[in-house]
Amino acid sequence: MSLDKFLEIIIRFWPMFLRGAGATLYISIIGTVIGSIIGLLIGIVRTIPIPDRGIKKIVLKIVNFILSAYIEFFRGTPMIVQAMVIYFGSAQAFGIDMPKIFAAIFIVSINTGAYMSEIVRGGIVSIEKGQFEAAAAIGMNHIQTMLHIVLPQVIRNILPATGNEFVINIKDTSVLNVIAVTELYFQTKSVTGMTFTYFEPFFVACILYFIMTFSITRILRYFERKLDGPENYNMIGNQMQVERPEDAIRRSKNMGNTL
Repeated sequence: MSLDKFLEIIIRFWPMFLRGAGATLYISIIGTVIGSIIGLLIGIVRTIPIPDRGIKKIVLKIVNFILSAYIEFFRGTPMIVQAMVIYFGSAQAFGIDMPKIFAAIFIVSINTGAYMSEIVRGGIVSIEKGQFEAAAAIGMNHIQTMLHIVLPQVIRNILPATGNEFVINIKDTSVLNVIAVTELYFQTKSVTGMTFTYFEPFFVACILYFIMTFSITRILRYFERKLDGPENYNMIGNQMQVERPEDAIRRSKNMGNTL
């Protein structure tokens, strides 16, 4: 790799790389947020207890079948194929001419929703059954139990998986170049076509992808630590008090001297 050529490409084409990275982040953020909301809603619906008889049982069976089919289809097919079918298929079959950026967000959202729904369902199932029984004992229905008891715990538990899905979406937006979405990979291909070089432009793209994914990972880990709260607690009577690190060290030294 020629350093002069590498710097020349950065200086000449940095606006294109920047626009591509911006489009990648924009699609990934909105797609992940919408997909997470879809996953939460589906996870709640799929964990509704099915009664033994009645119309409610039939309705829930049908809804669960439709949701299961959606999940299996979008988890079992590549996003690049989904993009081709949704964008070009909707235009050919129904005459719907979707804007490319809208199509990109739609594709990422429904793909993310399929994965997040199983993550959320697993998080809900992992909650102790006794909490559901206690909520039912005080008269809460399924939605109230989810909103006030289960989901606050589930959101904390699935935050690492949600962050991982976000990072995957940043990388997987590269497949959207097949429908001419001008994200980072598309812009990099344009630079290679103008310079007739491949290594330097794609090396720049690698650096930008790494910066985005590394930054997102660190930000999410920061929020995870914030949700965890302080590490040291002391029980004083019936109250919980946060113990400062220096107090914890002093207390451990005193215990050692006592022994």
